[in-house]
Amino acid sequence: MDSKTLQSRRTFIATTGGALAGSLFLHPVAQALSIFDRPGQKMKLALVGTGVRGLAMWGRDVIRAYTNQIEFVGLSDKNEGRLAYGKSYMGVSCPTFLDTDQMLKETKPDVLIVTTMDSTHHEFIIKGLNAGMNVISEKPMTTDETKMQAILDAERKSGKKLIVTFNYRYSPHRQKLYELLRNGEIGEITSVDFHWYLDTSHGADYFRRWHGHRESSGTLLVHKSSHHFDLLNWWIDSDPEEVYAYGGLEFYGKNAPFRSTTCRGCPHASKCDFHWDITKSEHLTKLYVENEKYDGYHRDGCVFRESINIYDKMAVQIKYKNKVQVSYSLTTYSPYEGYRIAFNGTKGRLEAWIKESQPWDEKDEDEIVLVKNFGQKYTITVPHGGGGHGGGDTRLKDKLFLDPNAPDPWRQSAGSRDGAMSCLIGIAARNSIEQGKPIKIQDLTDIPLAESGRGA
Repeated sequence: MDSKTLQSRRTFIATTGGALAGSLFLHPVAQALSIFDRPGQKMKLALVGTGVRGLAMWGRDVIRAYTNQIEFVGLSDKNEGRLAYGKSYMGVSCPTFLDTDQMLKETKPDVLIVTTMDSTHHEFIIKGLNAGMNVISEKPMTTDETKMQAILDAERKSGKKLIVTFNYRYSPHRQKLYELLRNGEIGEITSVDFHWYLDTSHGADYFRRWHGHRESSGTLLVHKSSHHFDLLNWWIDSDPEEVYAYGGLEFYGKNAPFRSTTCRGCPHASKCDFHWDITKSEHLTKLYVENEKYDGYHRDGCVFRESINIYDKMAVQIKYKNKVQVSYSLTTYSPYEGYRIAFNGTKGRLEAWIKESQPWDEKDEDEIVLVKNFGQKYTITVPHGGGGHGGGDTRLKDKLFLDPNAPDPWRQSAGSRDGAMSCLIGIAARNSIEQGKPIKIQDLTDIPLAESGRGA
């Protein structure tokens, strides 16, 4: 395709994208946070869960970027050592609490931010809703269908709102895919191929931590894949209907010829490719190592300990209400990190190969390939956004704390329904593996499924 044709193509996409951007509709963040449209008043935040994610993305980074919009009125964690260090790390003067109920009662925040272990999300989400405040929760919303229903019931009863932080929606590349699909560039979507690869650094790290235990994380089909399933739900603009899955633990856990409890003091360190010295990080040492005495949690657990009971390879088939079929897989020990995705439609195909950690091929932009049936092939480049998750982290937090009432033309704001649908695919996939049969999403909660029409 010559440069003139390519420029014409880009102009067309930009124009139609602008037309779509003009369509506005009510979104979860505006519903939950529009009360802060009050000149001179700051949003009062409380945080429960002072691990890495909570202290950095939802703690220190928020304070630094939105000091004129927010103030922290309380921090809570079950580990008193992490709590004390977290207060210092964030640089706040607010009180700290080992009892979250006490924190909510005494500090009366406008919003509770939940960044605890996945299996306890429901407990604190419900506490916040019942205490009369809106809640921001890290993904996944929760880890099983019973806890999910309890959250949904609490939100309805309280009249407050739950926001789930799906930062991937906000990255420019994922947004561009959404725009192209909504503009009908490939006609009606018929099927999707989606394959995610975690490398031997990031992927292995899930098996060092509490995430390696099903009872804590719900497996990576819930903890990690809920990110990916949310993108699918958002891109496809329909609800999942039925799930069938396979999974296995064949690399980590009991599969190695040697193991230890932690990397520190491991007698096999010299021959283990996954040996990791946590003490080289001053931050992680102060946050975790120095506070093990309070709860016995080891951040540098052996990736081959026999207690690991999650899957390290997963394959999932999803059928949507609008008849779109999805083939999804997650691999946790790849030599590189990223994903391949392809949308097949009645008028063509959209595909992308995103490399998130491949040092021999670093670029400052991503590509999307659009191929028309009986037509031409177009390459669309999308610059990386600034900040984590391809620019998604910053754009998400701007929406939450800088201007909750800003237009949301691409439906990037995610509420409890979005959080539930992403989790329910992972829960259904796990149930399918364990039960050896397809699982219907409608059987898991009382959420009525929609065929389409939830987007712009």
